[in-house]
Amino acid sequence: MTVSADEGALDILAVQVGARLKAKGLMIATAESCTGGWVGQALTAIAGSSDYYERGFITYSNAAKQELLRVPAATLRDFGAVSEETARAMAAGTLANSHAQIALSITGVAGPGGGTEKNPVGTVCFGWAVKGDPSGAGSARMLFAGDREVVRRQSVIFALQGVLQRLEH
Repeated sequence: MTVSADEGALDILAVQVGARLKAKGLMIATAESCTGGWVGQALTAIAGSSDYYERGFITYSNAAKQELLRVPAATLRDFGAVSEETARAMAAGTLANSHAQIALSITGVAGPGGGTEKNPVGTVCFGWAVKGDPSGAGSARMLFAGDREVVRRQSVIFALQGVLQRLEH
């Protein structure tokens, strides 16, 4: 999947996701770590977004992931905050702690520091969950190039592309 860091692409994508959610009568909730609420901002920048945006969790710390999203301590200990396992748990916790029917999560290392051999700067993990549809659940791990803003922007675009794919099926 191609991820453009173009600001216009993000705006267009957010409008497409919002229109599809509204057409289907669905609400979305988000859980963000390294993007700090950017997905929520992109979706709510659109007039009428209260028709489809239910809530957002910014869970930057592991404690916030555990307290607000019920990510198991064992998941964080065994796989780390930047893992598909944690991203899936964040998405599931977002559904469980909201009234939304679809959820997305993002957790990663945007840089410039904080990278490790296992998770270099630019590593971002994503989770998606759809209430009542196990086939809508999923996760992905990406390695984006660029500075902090570019990594974060690409992450928001990729996450929204994943939502759009789930809404089209």
